[in-house]
Amino acid sequence: MPFRGAGFLNVVLPRFATRELSGTAGSNPAAPASHAGQPSNRKELAVDRAAKAESITELSGVFKTSNVVVVAHYSGLTVAQMQTLRKQMKQVGAQVKVAKNRLAQIALKDTDAASIAPLLKGPTVLAYSGDPVAAPKVAIDFAKTNEKFVILGGSMGKTSLDLNGVKALAALPSLDELRAKIVGLIQAPATKIAQLTNAPAAKVARVVQAYASKSAAA
Repeated sequence: MPFRGAGFLNVVLPRFATRELSGTAGSNPAAPASHAGQPSNRKELAVDRAAKAESITELSGVFKTSNVVVVAHYSGLTVAQMQTLRKQMKQVGAQVKVAKNRLAQIALKDTDAASIAPLLKGPTVLAYSGDPVAAPKVAIDFAKTNEKFVILGGSMGKTSLDLNGVKALAALPSLDELRAKIVGLIQAPATKIAQLTNAPAAKVARVVQAYASKSAAA
């Protein structure tokens, strides 16, 4: 008696042929395999490219307008610790940014901060400011109490900085502190001059001589 139906398939056809014939319903063997993680259409690709271009433009602006940039590793810091760092930077007019290293390296081209490119490896964060002392000062102070915040170096204009260079900048007075000192230096002599204009010539001469002798001794 001839074999019919499924019994015929099981006996006559090899197992691999049976599997091919009984594949998943609705499947298309000719259809290309999908690649996990790739955008599903051109629109998503265009949006992704636009976002990257915008990020590069923003970073390029940061590098071109900042007088100092500090690079550090931040792996292990909590969200609360990062918020504290941002707050401390903001208080002195500095900022913090976490950016993809590849995009940051592209943005560095044709900027004074290009020397930091080799530092952009691993989980890096950028701290920057117009005041060349502000960002380094906060970064060094923050690193003292947060061991997982590791300063790698940075740049001040075209000058490349290692850790010691960042520390040296942090030890200097900030622009605000310098302005206060300069104002104090200007105001004090102005008061003396106002007093001297009404004093006898002999007294003026003695005061001038005293200042001259003091400067020579220094």
